[in-house]
Amino acid sequence: MKRYLILIIIITAFSSCKKWLDVQPQSQVSQDDLFSTEDGFKEAINGLYSRCAQPDLYGKELLGGFPDVLAQNYTIASDDPVHYRETALYNYKDVDFISRKDSAWRGLYNVIANANLILEKVDKQQAILTPVNYALVKGEALAIRAYCHFDVLRLFAAVDAGGKGIPYVTAFSKDVPKMYTTGEALDLMLKDLQAAKTLLSTADPIVSAGYKVGYPIPDSSTEQNGDLFVQERRHRLNYYAVCGQLARVYLYKGDKANALSNALEVINANKFPWTRQADFLNPDDTKKDRVLYKELLFAFYIPNTTEELRRLFRNSDRGLYISTQEGRNLYETGGVGGEDFRYKQWLSEQTVSSTNYLRLEKYARDPDNNLHPQMAPAMRLSEMYYIAAECTFDTDPGKAWDYFNTVRLNRGIGVTRNDPSKAVFLQELVKEARKELYGEGQIFYMYKRLNMPITGQNGSTVPASSAIMVLPFPDDEIAYGNR
Repeated sequence: MKRYLILIIIITAFSSCKKWLDVQPQSQVSQDDLFSTEDGFKEAINGLYSRCAQPDLYGKELLGGFPDVLAQNYTIASDDPVHYRETALYNYKDVDFISRKDSAWRGLYNVIANANLILEKVDKQQAILTPVNYALVKGEALAIRAYCHFDVLRLFAAVDAGGKGIPYVTAFSKDVPKMYTTGEALDLMLKDLQAAKTLLSTADPIVSAGYKVGYPIPDSSTEQNGDLFVQERRHRLNYYAVCGQLARVYLYKGDKANALSNALEVINANKFPWTRQADFLNPDDTKKDRVLYKELLFAFYIPNTTEELRRLFRNSDRGLYISTQEGRNLYETGGVGGEDFRYKQWLSEQTVSSTNYLRLEKYARDPDNNLHPQMAPAMRLSEMYYIAAECTFDTDPGKAWDYFNTVRLNRGIGVTRNDPSKAVFLQELVKEARKELYGEGQIFYMYKRLNMPITGQNGSTVPASSAIMVLPFPDDEIAYGNR
């Protein structure tokens, strides 16, 4: 295997109001210089998040790009100005699709390689870090290594535990990494996440009783207290985000008991309150909380992709959109979704050449005057309720529906569901998750894990199959040789 191309980005803060999030790449420095100080380790960790926020990863493509296209979330224009039509048709030989999914593969493994470099150095240099910062640096590096491997697995590996998996890379090395089955790779993720959870359980400020999330304006929030590195914890892989990721991975593995335990740890912590309806519905665009900011367990700060997202979602009919009828069907506006806040706030009807369509407004914002910075949601409180519901149904269907109905109630849907059929429950759960996570790149993974047909446009369905749900590895040998 050719040696990874490693770029450790130096991060500096430019203003006290945006604190450590206000970052720009400054230079490339030698490993020895970077890891000779505590600040160097902090900068290296911040560099991991900065790399994840680029357009080939969670700044655009893995946020609302090709995984959501594969999930049939958009109505692709016939002239295909954004070159996603072949992806929607599952033509995996299309050059645009190949470029996007290969870039995602390389980007994720680049983050993993940088995390491995940090992990290699942090124990050797433990003496120069305070105990808290050592735990935060090592815990977040382990967590992001698992996080990125999990998305590689959800895209490129079989669901079956003994099926084709992925390379799980745990060392910064020029050697060809070992291939693991899906089950083996999941176990390695769980090992990393459990180690991260242990490290963060006492070091992470977010676990303290006095830590309160809020909006980045003067309120009762404590998120901007203390040293820069320990602020705005829900924008990082904090303790509860690690619990949430454990819930995801355990569920993917089929271990519902541990998935439920970790999801409930997040829910019962009460650290992430439901967004106030007045904020979600605020008529003032500078104050409207479209992204449901308070409910984010983890998110990427993406100020430099605002224009990319505008071109992708809000460039008239030249971007990704959903037809008016498909959007109404998705949010069930003719029935229980008639008062769904998400439909009203996230989709706006537009007209071009006498044709109506719905434009995604979830990421619309004034970059200079807004209640919160531009964020890419990575994990939500609502997803923990969905996981709890799925893991509870077999033993307590009533409780499972309670979790399900709680999310809907906080989205303006007062009509509750309660049906003894598990098939009905799973169907409703996927429908609800599609509404909640629209434009966030998560639904394709849910269809894949559940081996469920994908709901397509115009009432069509796409049968679940490995030919569709297991993406081809990159053809090149930059990272992993012939597979």
